[in-house]
Amino acid sequence: MARLLARPVAVLALAAALGLAGCTASPAPEAVTTPDAAPPVASAAPTDGSTSSSAPSADASTSASAAAAELPLFTQTVQSVWSGPNQVSGRAYIDALVSAGFDKSAMQVTADATTVGNPAESITFSVRLGDECLVGQVGPSIGNPVTSVLPALSSGGCLIGQTRAINW
Repeated sequence: MARLLARPVAVLALAAALGLAGCTASPAPEAVTTPDAAPPVASAAPTDGSTSSSAPSADASTSASAAAAELPLFTQTVQSVWSGPNQVSGRAYIDALVSAGFDKSAMQVTADATTVGNPAESITFSVRLGDECLVGQVGPSIGNPVTSVLPALSSGGCLIGQTRAINW
């Protein structure tokens, strides 16, 4: 009896594995940072022999590596808001990112409350830089803040689903 069940189970496992393999077509995030891990650091030294500061800035070009270069500043900004009194306020994150030099017109943020008025379990926000996005997620269901570099969507944004207007 066990032998009769083993073959269909093996076929189903193989089919599931092949089906899930198609789900990984987009590239994996370049970095995921939480307060437990040190934020990624930009390239230590230029190749032309000159010296360069590794301090992050929000003056990014639209090159494919712009988002990865800005991830440390993005992460630092998110963590500073998370450590303050407005941990689950999307506006607080957007305002802090604007203060850090990121372009407000390139940002998206999800709602702070559910459709029935309860506080959101998580808030997601993003900044599009060229073909990539800096994405952050915070909230009671997340634990520590999570930041990442992800590919931009072909629709022009970074977040899937309904986002709120950033009109302040």
